[in-house]
Amino acid sequence: MDRMQSVWVVDDEPNGFEVIELLLRREGYRLTYFDSGIEALNRLESSPPDVPLPDVILLDVMMPELDGIETCRRVKANPNWQPIPVIMVTALDSKEDLARSLESGADDFLTKPVNGLELRARVRSMLRIKQQYDALQATLNLRRDLSKLVVEDLRQPMSTVLLGSHLLLQSNLEPQDRQRAELVYAAGSEIDAVINGLVRLAKMESGRLVLNRVEVDLCELAEVVIANFQPIADAKQIQLLLELSEQRRWVAIDTNLFHRLLDNLIANAIQSSPTGSTITVQIELPDRSESVRHALVRVVDQGSSLSKDLQQSILSQYESGTLTCGTSQIGLSLAFCKMVAEAHGGKITIEQNPPQGSVVTVEI
Repeated sequence: MDRMQSVWVVDDEPNGFEVIELLLRREGYRLTYFDSGIEALNRLESSPPDVPLPDVILLDVMMPELDGIETCRRVKANPNWQPIPVIMVTALDSKEDLARSLESGADDFLTKPVNGLELRARVRSMLRIKQQYDALQATLNLRRDLSKLVVEDLRQPMSTVLLGSHLLLQSNLEPQDRQRAELVYAAGSEIDAVINGLVRLAKMESGRLVLNRVEVDLCELAEVVIANFQPIADAKQIQLLLELSEQRRWVAIDTNLFHRLLDNLIANAIQSSPTGSTITVQIELPDRSESVRHALVRVVDQGSSLSKDLQQSILSQYESGTLTCGTSQIGLSLAFCKMVAEAHGGKITIEQNPPQGSVVTVEI
């Protein structure tokens, strides 16, 4: 049985609620009244995770203490509340006031005195949008759950492949057979690394990942990663440059996660860079007296420049874009980098590198 759709009415004047209740009484909604924006925000804060949030909020603009515009801004600033459609109800009719309402994140507005036909139509419209969002979110959650199941199911057979190929390498094999076993083991190790990365990604999404922070020389870690990628860069005739900070001090990070972050950033840069170009990896460690950040990693390439839209969307999972002619880039690795940076309390940004190329900056 479908649950009753919930509409919150926030208005410091009880008469305002009574009017809306009268106009919506035949719609079958569950109406809840709050006499201030603060009370509504407190209810949102205290709502248990298993209690559904309101489907629509009707929010009066002119209220004491906390007006409707600021209340709406706070609702939309919270990622958990952001999908809730907000309809501003105002006696103001100036374009500036309406613009302020929309800039605060409101999805629609009504002017007083409220017309019943218009009120019902706008509430129904917002409810349709919310239902579409909920259905999309349910689909994404189902896909995510199925992906987790597939990843977990792959772990056991892949462990068997790795163990079997490892045992073969310990036996007396002919040179040709040994070469084949080494290829199987190397490929299995790569797949196993991807599986483990997806598991970590899922844990970061759910907030269950616990960072194993240790004090690390970030410059030394970057030198190791660059050395690992040097043969690949040489094969593409790409020059890898490493610019290290003059300040050599230790940083508390999860070494394994950050190693993979550097791997992904450099692999993406190599993949997107043309032959004969240069990739520069910069490590900045500010003086201890600086409290703005602990470390900064910047990867500068000379590949195809990214549009502003792609710069943002490529940080989302499964987003892809053509970075070089005939080369597609899946956004999963950069989404992983974004989650690692945020798990360390930092951020990742992508900018253009005039006249050509991109600059990826990780700040922690």
